[in-house]
Amino acid sequence: MCLYDTMYYFYPEQRNEFLVLASTFLCCMKDYEKFKQLVLQGATLYMPQLSLDCVIFGFHEGQLKVLLLKMRNLQEWALPGGFIYRQEALEVAASRILKERTGLDNIFLQQFHIFSDPTRSDTSKAIHHFSFADLSIDSSHWLAQRFISVGFYALVDFTRVTPQADELTDTCQWYDLENIPPLMMDHRHILDKALETLRIQLNYQPIGMSLMPEQFTMPELQKLYETILGVTLDRRNFQRKILGYHILKRREVRRTGVAHKSPYLYSFDEKQYQQALQDGLHKW
Repeated sequence: MCLYDTMYYFYPEQRNEFLVLASTFLCCMKDYEKFKQLVLQGATLYMPQLSLDCVIFGFHEGQLKVLLLKMRNLQEWALPGGFIYRQEALEVAASRILKERTGLDNIFLQQFHIFSDPTRSDTSKAIHHFSFADLSIDSSHWLAQRFISVGFYALVDFTRVTPQADELTDTCQWYDLENIPPLMMDHRHILDKALETLRIQLNYQPIGMSLMPEQFTMPELQKLYETILGVTLDRRNFQRKILGYHILKRREVRRTGVAHKSPYLYSFDEKQYQQALQDGLHKW
């Protein structure tokens, strides 16, 4: 009789607790096996000394947010990232990593910079991070080498994302842009560069449509622009300008449950929006 049968027949009152513990144990074992494969076989699976770092932006309750990971064995947080399989295109690898972290397909994704500072990789922390249980690495290991990273930024609908950790992380969660915790390596620089790019491309990429929910109010859209740009925009001028592009459809319904007069809901006219982006929206 196996352990499960023993618990099932002789300890029925602890059955649920046992199932939870067994499930947790199996998940840990699966994570460990994935980790072990990464450490022992990664040099043959992945492109050497090349990685991806993804800045995933979301917008919720008037705040621009960034998805971050808490790395195991380290105090700092990190941007989601990973390695590129030897027969995999960069964009395919980035989409794969994003799906693993958010659960979403067809995410707006843009490559924005290459990070190649020779000092960006901290070998000692890499050795500490990737060494636990019966595994260990030294300075000659592939994970402890200098890595050049390709930066991508992604725009997602916050309400559709289910943050997911993996075998190398303890947790994966959103942080307000104004309250970013200490980040490992040069990840703060990567984040700042992504935000700088986002501001530049606000007039040329479908940023609003990618970050906003399907329906939204004019004040919510204005808040998105203000948060990205880091400035306060005049309400009347913003509304006149954004409506002048003919990229919004006003719904004949209003937002309920607000303190003041209920504002109308809007959605993007995707065809008109894409045409406006091709023509180039005027700078804010």
